Order: sequence, then structure tokens, then C-alpha cells
Amino acid sequence: MRRIQALLTLGLFFISCKQEVKDTVASNTTVTASTLALDNGKGILNNTNSPHVKFKSIDFGECQWTEGFWAEKFKTAETKMIPYMRSLLTGDKGHALNNFKIAAGLKEGEHKGMHWHDGDFYKFMEAIMYVYGQNKDENLRKEIDDYILIIGKAQKENGYLQTQIQLYADRKPYENRKYHEMYNSGHLLTSACIHYRITGQTNFLDIAIKHADLMYSLFMTDDSRYGRFGFNQTQIMGLVELYRTTKNKKYLDLAEQFINNRGKYEVKETPETKGYPIGDMVQERTPLRESDEAVGHAVLALYYYAGAADVYAETGEQALIDALDKLWMNVALKKMYVTGAVGQAHYGASTNRDKIEEGFINEYMMPNTTAYNETCANICNSMFSYRMLGLHGESKYADVMETVLYNSALSGINIEGDRYYYANPLRTVHGSRDYDKMNTEFPVRQDYLECFCCPPNLVRTIAQVSGWAYSKSENGIAVNLYGGNKLATTLNDGSSLKLKQETKYPWEGDVEITIEACRSDAFDILLRIPEWAEGSKIMINGKESEILATPGTYATLNRTWKANDTIRLDLPLAINFIEGHGRIEEVRNQVAIKRGPVVYCLESVDLPAESSILDVYIKGDTKQLKSDFHPDFLGGVSTISGEVLLRKEHNADDAMYQKIEHPEWTTFKTTFIPYFTWSNRSNEETEMSVFLPVVWEQK
Repeated sequence: MRRIQALLTLGLFFISCKQEVKDTVASNTTVTASTLALDNGKGILNNTNSPHVKFKSIDFGECQWTEGFWAEKFKTAETKMIPYMRSLLTGDKGHALNNFKIAAGLKEGEHKGMHWHDGDFYKFMEAIMYVYGQNKDENLRKEIDDYILIIGKAQKENGYLQTQIQLYADRKPYENRKYHEMYNSGHLLTSACIHYRITGQTNFLDIAIKHADLMYSLFMTDDSRYGRFGFNQTQIMGLVELYRTTKNKKYLDLAEQFINNRGKYEVKETPETKGYPIGDMVQERTPLRESDEAVGHAVLALYYYAGAADVYAETGEQALIDALDKLWMNVALKKMYVTGAVGQAHYGASTNRDKIEEGFINEYMMPNTTAYNETCANICNSMFSYRMLGLHGESKYADVMETVLYNSALSGINIEGDRYYYANPLRTVHGSRDYDKMNTEFPVRQDYLECFCCPPNLVRTIAQVSGWAYSKSENGIAVNLYGGNKLATTLNDGSSLKLKQETKYPWEGDVEITIEACRSDAFDILLRIPEWAEGSKIMINGKESEILATPGTYATLNRTWKANDTIRLDLPLAINFIEGHGRIEEVRNQVAIKRGPVVYCLESVDLPAESSILDVYIKGDTKQLKSDFHPDFLGGVSTISGEVLLRKEHNADDAMYQKIEHPEWTTFKTTFIPYFTWSNRSNEETEMSVFLPVVWEQK
């Protein structure tokens, strides 16, 4: 027995020595950014040199909003969203910066916030950098430098940086994946790369390189103790961006290693997995290359898929893109709400009967009142689609991006920019939910969410979306999103291009693009024709073009352009009823209203005081619905007015099933508002519904 104990002790000693060697190697072999030949690309996705993309990103700052919807949202992010978020995350309420100060030895105290709160702060920093990239306010750059100094002091000598571990005596690095170390790491790497691209400084990048080198020393292994660790896969995106920035292939290799490890090991409870669901919840039951169904936590899944898309852009592996195509189709066609939202349930089970939270359930199972639709998940849906747009250059991906941006993303924050929703249901009814039993669903918008992942994610998206507006195609430029802006970029052949876009989209469908400067030989301008835009027309220099504007495609305009040439795109913004697939039982015989990319809802504020949203039936005739723009209402929106039918009888019986006679109706003229603007006119709980039962007119 003593011999066995001695051998065990010796074995533990060697393991300890091996770990110390790894830590020492990570520390001693770390290079700084100044010793590397860094890539000078400045795109949000710096895929300029990625060999397997059809659309390449423009550099950040080359497109700037000038007027209209997104210019106003960017201004709100700059003047309200970020200052308010700063007051939270750098103060005692949000406490995120305090965590770094304490870890750095600059402050006394204890860790507060969720395990992933470091990542929330990195996203906040990223949002500030996007704003700085446009307004060049040196105060913002200095603010970021101050944060970087603190974060650098908090980092361990071997590169480790996780305040939720460092500030607890009973926690050790990478002992349990529930602490979300990979999530924090991914946002650290991404934020540092963005900081370098926008400022040209390497102080944050040095921290990221040091951290990534430690990760490489530990996770480039077949040891299952580390092999199952990499869930909540933001580190894959971060590693690819670090590879693109530093040109060091080991970061791409590690990103691919994390993909290869999913589905490789037996799904069982181990000390490293205790405290968090296993299996489909974290996408570890099926190897990615064999996957055809989105499963588990929606944020984890879509970050994972987005990261895999980044890897494919560099490697071109066919099995990877085949799987991503299937997964995108599964999400977009079978598990996505009309608002672009995803992640149908707070709690449930996968089709393999694994426990899941905040995620995907069965195809076409789309509840309205209990719809979870975490704001982060919706944003991740657009991030995944943006990457797929780059890989394939097909408009359907930009359609999903746009649907999310105008609906299920913006619904997560109020118009003023200081109140938040974590979950985004499609219907709310008084008394239908016990909010005391919930930790992320609330009856009204909140000034602070203890789980603070969504607000900075949304603000950084609003701040960066100008970088999604255009992509460089093989022989020109693709217009992905419409909004008043100016573009000054360099095409793939090195020639300069300047455009001006003028429009009141999404409230009006006229888009005018003026060429301000361009090369002398022919090139392409690709216009996205949204899938809903039937009857669109294209005019060039005042004359109707023969180029077909087919919904769901990019219309290719190839010619020798010259300064002052104009393109006019007319996108008819018809008011349409939208019904769900026949298998979506929750919306059978119901319709939603959509005008252009904007989904509308009815809120109880716009009903008689005694009425419930459940009393409302919509008349099945879109001709009686009218759209009007109101510049001083809900931040300036187009509303839709029309008559609805209210059921008069109110049965007080609480029985589940009741006898019904022929209903009696009263007619009421009401107003439908954009879904993203709901819960902005009252500090009290209101009722709301996107889908309403329909009474069709008899012809």
C-alpha cells in the first residue's frame, strides 16, 4: 500500500511539474505584437486575405451613417447607451471594472457578477472602440487605454486572465467549464484585435497574445480533461481573428482543435462538467461535421457555428461548409421566429432528450407567450448569417441579418438606451406568467440585468453595423443594408470607390446611390433585393434599367461608372399578412403584420382600457390598413392603423374549456407599432402580441 501511495505521489508530482513547465513555456515563449508582422486590415471580420470567401469585409470606418434610422441609432449608442453602460460597469452596481481592479491589486473587495462578467466588459470596450473608430474622440481612446492598463495588471505572468477564478481561493484555472473561461477568452481576443485595427496600438493585443499562448499550451492536446472544456465557443472566433491579425497559424490550429473536440469524447459527468448541463446543451454529442440540427443553448450554438464559419473561410474544408449549410437552413427555416429571434424555450429538452436551457427545441415548436429568444441569441443569429453571407455571397443571409437588426435585436433595449430585456417573447398577457420564479424574464424593462451579457452585445452590434452595410465582391461592391451613409473604400483590385446613399429606409422604400469617385473601367454594383420586395425597380441615371430586381437575390449592375452616376432602387413597402408554417400549431389561424423588413405588434396601450390582447381579432383585409410616419412618436417610426374586432363577452369561468356561442364583436380602430418599440410608453406591464387571430373577409 505504501508503495502504491508513493507511486501516486510521484505521479502527481510529475503532473504538477508538467503543468508548471506548460505555464513556464507559455510565459517564456510569448511574443509581443511588436515582434510580429501584423496584418493591417481593419475589417470587423478581417477576411481580406481569407481564401474561401466570396464577399470580403470593408474596413471599419469606411462606411459612416449620415442620416436616417441607423444614423440615429448610432448616435443614441454614442450619447446614451454607452454613457449609461459605463456608469454601470465601472461603478459598484455592475462591478465589472472593479473585478479587474481587485485582481490587479488596485482595490480591495470580492468578485461580483456572473462568471462571464469579464466578457461583458470586453464587449463594452469593443462598443466604445467602434464609436471611436467613427468620431475619433480622443477621450474614448484614452478611456480604453486606462482600462487596458488595469486589465494588464490583472493578468497573471503566464497569461492567465479570469477574475472569476483569480478572486476565489477555492477555484483553479480550467478546473470546471461552468466558469465560462472560454467565453471570456474569446471576447478578450476579439476585442483586442478590434482595438488594434481601429487604433493601431498593440497594448491590448499583447495581453491577448499572451493569453492565447497559454491556451495553446494547454488545449492543443488529446487529453479529454481539456478536450471537453471548450464550450460557449467565442474563443473560436477570437482565435481566428487573432490568426488573421498576427498571421500566426497556431491560433487557427487551436480554433480548429476546439471544433474537432466537440462530439469526440464520451458524454458523461466528470469533475470538469459538474454544475452545468452536458450533451446537446453544449453541442458535444454530435461532431459538427455530422450535425444537421441546431441543438442546445442558442447562444452557445450560434457562436460555435459562427466560429466554424470563420475557420472554413481560412481552410476551405468541404465537410465543414456542408454542415454549416445544413445548420443554417435548420435554424432559418425550422426554428426561427418571424422577428429573426431564436432559442424557443427557457427550459426543455433536445431531440436526443438532453436537458437544455435558453435554447433550441423541436422544429416548428414556436410558443409565443413563453418564447425565450434571448437578445444575445438573436444577435448571434445575425452574426452567423453575416459570416455565411461572406462565404456564399447570397442575399438570403443578409435578409436574416436585416430581419434580426430591425426586430428581435432592437427589442432588447428601449428607445432611450437605458433599459433592457433579456428575453423577447412574441406575446405578453397579464397573469400568464409568474415572474417571481424567473431569473431573466421580466414584466417591464430593467435598468440593470444581473446577467449582463445582452446589453453590451447589442450596443456593440449597433455601433458596428455600418461595417455590415457593404461587402467587397469579386469585381465590385455589394450593398447589403440600406440606410443613409457615405462609403469610401478600396475594391479588391486596389481601386478607390466613393458612394453616397440617401434613403428614409425602412420607413420609405426609395434608395438613391450616387457614385462620387470610381475607377475608369467597368465594375459591379450588387443591390440586395429583399425576399419580400416584389415589384422592385432599378433606375440608372433616371432611366429604368432592364436588369431584373428579383426578390431574394443580388441584382448585378455592371457598367463603366463615372462620377455623379445615380442608381435609384424602388422597394415597394407593401403591408403584408404573414402566417406560419402549418406545423407551427401556436399560430394556426393567426397572422402577423409586416411592412418591409419591420414586424409589427399590437400593444394594450392602444386598446380600450377594459380589453385584453386576447380579445383582439384582426380583420383579414390588408387594404384597410394604412401606414403613416410619425417623427415624434417612439423615436420616429411608421405605424400602421386599421380596424380590429374585439370580442365583447368576458367569461369569468377559469375552466380550461368552455362552451361558446356565436361571438359578438365590436369594431375598434387601433394602431400597430414596430415590434422593437413595444414596452416604451409605460413603466407598468403591458400586454402585447405579434400574432393575432384573423377573421377573413368573405368574398
